[in-house]
Amino acid sequence: MVTAIAVLVAVVVAAAITWPCAIGYRKKVVETKLGNAEDRAREIVDEALKTAETKKREAMLEAKEESMRTRNELEKETKERRAELQRYERRVLAKEETLDKKTEAIERKEAGFAAREEQLAKKRAEVEELSVRRVQELERISGLTSEQAKEYLLKTVEDDVKHETAKLVKEMEARAKEEANRKAKDYVVTAIQKCAADHVAETTISVVQLPNDEMKGRIIGREGRNIRTLETMTGVDLIIDDTPEAVILSGFDPIRREVARIALEKLIVDGRIHPARIEEMVEKAQKEVETMIREEGEAATLEVGVHGIHPELVRLLGRMKFRSSYGQNALKHSIEVAHLSGLLAGEIGVDVRLAKRAGLLHDIGKSIDHEMEGSHIQIGVDLCKKYKESQIVINAVEAHHGDVEPTSLIACIVQAADTISAARPGARRETLETYTNRLKQLEDIANSFKGVDKSFAIQAGREVRVMVVPDQVDDASMVLLARDISKQIEAELEYPGQIKVNVIRESRVTEYAK
Repeated sequence: MVTAIAVLVAVVVAAAITWPCAIGYRKKVVETKLGNAEDRAREIVDEALKTAETKKREAMLEAKEESMRTRNELEKETKERRAELQRYERRVLAKEETLDKKTEAIERKEAGFAAREEQLAKKRAEVEELSVRRVQELERISGLTSEQAKEYLLKTVEDDVKHETAKLVKEMEARAKEEANRKAKDYVVTAIQKCAADHVAETTISVVQLPNDEMKGRIIGREGRNIRTLETMTGVDLIIDDTPEAVILSGFDPIRREVARIALEKLIVDGRIHPARIEEMVEKAQKEVETMIREEGEAATLEVGVHGIHPELVRLLGRMKFRSSYGQNALKHSIEVAHLSGLLAGEIGVDVRLAKRAGLLHDIGKSIDHEMEGSHIQIGVDLCKKYKESQIVINAVEAHHGDVEPTSLIACIVQAADTISAARPGARRETLETYTNRLKQLEDIANSFKGVDKSFAIQAGREVRVMVVPDQVDDASMVLLARDISKQIEAELEYPGQIKVNVIRESRVTEYAK
């Protein structure tokens, strides 16, 4: 233990002696290194300064060379610009010289024109003076003034032109009518022969047969409550009179009248007639009529062979079964017009399906014209536009009574088919008052023209015979008179088919032998 302590003390003493010597040695080594580093740093700085100086001189030389190069290019470009300006200047000078020469030439021509204009003015004055003298001399020779001569010449030319025009119009109309009548008769007769349809006169009343007269009292009910309920629910008047075993239903709306008829027949079969039962039967009848309307519309489209019509238009077609016009059933008329349109289209060579479609829909506005304001034509046009029908169909609907000009052959075909269907014998009924008024209007139109002595509407208004005064109307003027009368009839009257205007001029000379 003592030995270990002695050894430790010895080591500590040795370290204390050697430590200062070591520190001194290290200090000397560090100072030597620092001196060497400073010398090296000074050498590096000197070399860097020398390199920088060299670089600076090289950069200055390059800048001077670039400046010289740029200056040479600018001088070259300046010389080229100056040369170009000199060329432009020479061209401008040359053009100025040319313009000066042209200006001088124009001035010389203008001077020549002025001299010629003066000469022309003198000659014009001389011509006018000679013309005045010529007119005066002609007036002196003829004994007429210039105005009188003009009137005489114009009247002569007018008479000649009128006569030639009448002859030409007569010849052209004769040829055109002959050809048109031949073809039209062929087409129409063929279409009529191929389309056979029955015509039944429609009325505004319906008759319901009763099993016995005792049923009338049950329909009326206690204090009339049953008949009042039925009239209120259907909007139809019930007429119970002395007619044996029959009740008359009167109403302007045919659909309501049909609902009332079906409901009353069901009540008679059922036997239980009281307000609650009446309401129930009227509701059933309304549903049955709606079903019937839809089925009738679909049957019409199938019969004609037209598909793709909007369901609402089909339903409106079915409603037309209960609509009549001049005693003619509207749905049957539309179906007939569709068939006739298809036949005529086939004869002419246009789209048969489109013609049938237009013919079937041409009176579609009549299905609701009792419920909406406006003519059935405008209502039909609005419906076709609403349900996206083609423009050809819309124009056919709009033009089938001549309200607008037809824009397609199909519209003209529908016009003709509508007239054929309406003009068939027995197709429509006219009241006596309407018939006599139309005949009187025809005679009044003919009598309104100058030179007409008297006129007669014959053949149920299909022909007007016009007797003229021979002294006032010559043969040439008869052609124009017949044409004017027909045009006025077309403008003022509405009629099915056509009306023949026959102008007759008769001259008689009487002498007696004594």
